[in-house]
Amino acid sequence: MLNPSPTGSKSHASTLLPSSSHALFHLTSHLPLVGPSTQPHTSFYPWSWLHQHSYDPSFAQPPSTEKILWGAKILQDPPTVTYEEAMAPDEQGVFKWLSNVDKFGFCFVTNVPPTPEATEELSRRIGFIRETQYGTFWDFTSDLAKGDTAYTTMALGAHTDTTYYTDPCGLQLFHLLSHTDGSGGATLLVDGFYVASILRELHPTAYELLARVRVPAHAAGEHSALYTPSPRGGYPVLRHVDGELVQVRWNNDDRSVMDGLEPGMVEGWYDALRKWYQLLTSADSEYWVQLSPGTAVVVDNHRVLHGRSAFEGKRRMCGAYIGVDEYRSKLAVLTEKFAPDRIVRETAPYAEVNGRSVWNPAL
Repeated sequence: MLNPSPTGSKSHASTLLPSSSHALFHLTSHLPLVGPSTQPHTSFYPWSWLHQHSYDPSFAQPPSTEKILWGAKILQDPPTVTYEEAMAPDEQGVFKWLSNVDKFGFCFVTNVPPTPEATEELSRRIGFIRETQYGTFWDFTSDLAKGDTAYTTMALGAHTDTTYYTDPCGLQLFHLLSHTDGSGGATLLVDGFYVASILRELHPTAYELLARVRVPAHAAGEHSALYTPSPRGGYPVLRHVDGELVQVRWNNDDRSVMDGLEPGMVEGWYDALRKWYQLLTSADSEYWVQLSPGTAVVVDNHRVLHGRSAFEGKRRMCGAYIGVDEYRSKLAVLTEKFAPDRIVRETAPYAEVNGRSVWNPAL
C-alpha cells in the first residue's frame, strides 16, 4: 500500500510501479515488497490480507454477511428494534437495525411516535432520503393524489417497488399513522430469496428462465413522468452476480409488453412465471401482519416483496425511499465501528489513516 492518502484513495499510480519490484519472504506477520534501488520503497502487506485477496491460487471466501431466509413462520419472532435504540446517539441501535435488514431483508421499529416528523427523522438515521416522482418524504391517503395503486384502497399483491428504474430504490420505510372508520389493510411481506431458493430446487428450468429473460417495465401514471429502465428491455426477475442471487425485481402491475421473447420461449417463460407466482403466494411464503400506529417497517426492496390486503375507511401512511448505496455505506461504517474485520483488528492502530484502516475490505 503506497503512501496511503488522507482521503482514503490511491496516491500512487499502479502503472508507475516498476516491473522489477519483488517480494522478500520473511517468516513474519507481514510480507515486505521492496522496490528497485533507484527508487527505494518498501510496502508491508499482512499475510491474512494477501490470503483474502489471493488470485493465484484463488481461495474460496465465505459470504461477507449471513442471509437468513424465512417464510411465514417468522411471525413467531420477527426482527425488531425499538425507536429508542434507533435514535440513540451512539448508533449501536442503528447498527442492530441495519444488520437485521441485511440478514432478514426487513426489520420493524416499535414505539415510533405516530407523526410524520418523527418518522422522517427515523428515516434519516440511515441516510439521505431518495426523491422520486412521489416526492421526498411521503405522507398520503388513498385519494389517488398520485397515479399509483398504492394511493388506492385495493389489495396489492407481493411486489418490489420501482422496477421501472434502472436502479430501483434500496430500502423502503413505511409507517401507518392512522386508520379510521374501517378495517383491513394488513401488510404482506415475502422473502424473495426464500421463494427463489425453493423455485431453484423444485423447478430449475423455470428458475433459469426468470434469471435470464429480461422484463420491461414502466411508470406512466403521472402526466409529468414516464419511466422505463435502461436498457429498454429491462432486467430479469432474478438478477445474479457471479452466480449469486443479489436482487429480486418483480411487480406485475408495472410490467410492460414482453415483446423481447423468442417465439420458442413464450410458453416456457409464462409457465415459469406461474410457478414463481404459486410459490410467492403460498401460505408457507406469505407473512401477514396488521400494522398499527407506532410500528414502522423497513424493507430491503432488492430482496423482500411487500403488499397489502384491501381496506375500508381512511388510512394515513408516511414513509420514504433510501438509496441502496446510502444504506450499504451506513452499514459499512457501523460495521467498521462495532464489528471490524479480523485483518483490521490485527493491524490496528498502526495501519490507520484518519481513523480508517488501509486494510479495510472495502478499499
